Amino acid sequence: MKLIGRLTGWFRGKSLRSRLAMLTAAAVAVAIAVVSVASWLLVREKLYQEVHDNLAGAVQDGPGLTRSPVLQCGDTPAEGLAKVSSPTTDGRFGPPKYDFQVVTSDGSVCFPMGATKAVEVKASDLPGASSTRQPSYREGTYLNGDSALVRRTGTTVRVGNVDQPAVLLTALSTNGVQDSLNSLALLITGVAGLGVIGAGITGRIVARSALKPVDQLTDVVEHIARTEEVGTTIPVNGKDEIARLSTSFNSMSTALANSRERQTRLIADAGHELRTPLTSLRTNVDLLIRSDAQGRALPAETRARMLGNMKAQMQELTVLIGDLLQLSRPDTPNPEAVRTVVPFHETVGRALERGRLRGPSLVFETDVRPWYVHGDPAALERAVINLLDNAVKYSPPAGTIEVSLREGRLTVRDHGPGIPAEELPYVFDRFWRSPSSRQLPGSGLGLSIVAQTVQDTGGQVSLGPAPNGGPGAQAVVLLPGQPSEPR
Repeated sequence: MKLIGRLTGWFRGKSLRSRLAMLTAAAVAVAIAVVSVASWLLVREKLYQEVHDNLAGAVQDGPGLTRSPVLQCGDTPAEGLAKVSSPTTDGRFGPPKYDFQVVTSDGSVCFPMGATKAVEVKASDLPGASSTRQPSYREGTYLNGDSALVRRTGTTVRVGNVDQPAVLLTALSTNGVQDSLNSLALLITGVAGLGVIGAGITGRIVARSALKPVDQLTDVVEHIARTEEVGTTIPVNGKDEIARLSTSFNSMSTALANSRERQTRLIADAGHELRTPLTSLRTNVDLLIRSDAQGRALPAETRARMLGNMKAQMQELTVLIGDLLQLSRPDTPNPEAVRTVVPFHETVGRALERGRLRGPSLVFETDVRPWYVHGDPAALERAVINLLDNAVKYSPPAGTIEVSLREGRLTVRDHGPGIPAEELPYVFDRFWRSPSSRQLPGSGLGLSIVAQTVQDTGGQVSLGPAPNGGPGAQAVVLLPGQPSEPR
């Protein structure tokens, strides 16, 4: 177990490219080993089957062996073989293809003239050792140690000069087969080794090529970590998993760049918007301090006006800071945010009360019907108030503001100057203010808060000219919900 653990740790410590190369080489090695062993076994079976077929085709009694009186017998195979004279040269038997020997019931072994090799005799070779009448085959060895395939006749035979039952053994050397198998094993081992080495090299090359996008991705990530330059992308080739990873990284990098750009723009715009009231406050405070330090008190009316301006500027700063806190939330909806069932018609009613206080000379025509949504109550009320404030700001004195809520569709229409068509694409941008209304109070964040709140609630918002070509502008908010309170 410790060895396996160390090998696992060593393997995990390698680079991904090295691991892929080693895994490729291991897979190829296993495949080559299985194929090589299977091939060697098939060839071995085929060769031994050929030897078996050769033995099966041999004559049952050799070349007239059982009828020939020319047999030399001994108590042991070595002794019987020693009594055999030198091989004949008259061509009667010729160079023997098979090696014949006869085993008698008393264990003696007899050989024909010209025999030169003897097979070791087993107990199963003796007459009567087998009840079957069919020939049997076994692997055996010659006395000199060479391997052979031995066939034993299923019936006993009578030898000319041996008056007792005997069994004929026919042997065929398998040294050639074994030499061929050894050569084949050596050849397969060499080819397998070259195959494994080639697989490892090929795996390394393939891994390097396949992981090139990963290397590029790593370089880009390290570059971003060093320089914090988000927005850097890498080329995407193909549609495989690496391409998907590269595409996802490019999307993430672009999103981070856009987020940083929005953050930078928000800080710059916030600083610009904060600078105006802060400058005015500082000017008024400096003037008051200077007048008190010089002992020249300001007229009471002037002092009261300055304090009123300071209070208004403080209120403007308070509103601006609140708007910035509202916009500091993520642009995308937060699924973990606390959402409850909100009676949206009641929210609109409360916002109308505050709107009437801010525009006491205006006429509010309302048609608010029940509608329940899931969302943040405070954020929804803030959004409706911002829409009403926008309508109050641009309405003429004694003008009319029409507010309607039907089937989740909230419309707020004023009868002011309206919005030029070229400015419509920017009305929901942060800190954007129409050039014609920059003298009016406001931070340019109200409609941005409306858009973000409606998006978080799963709805849609739009702002455009009044319908039927009438004066003013109309804001439309669509929120998913239902007319009755969910249970």
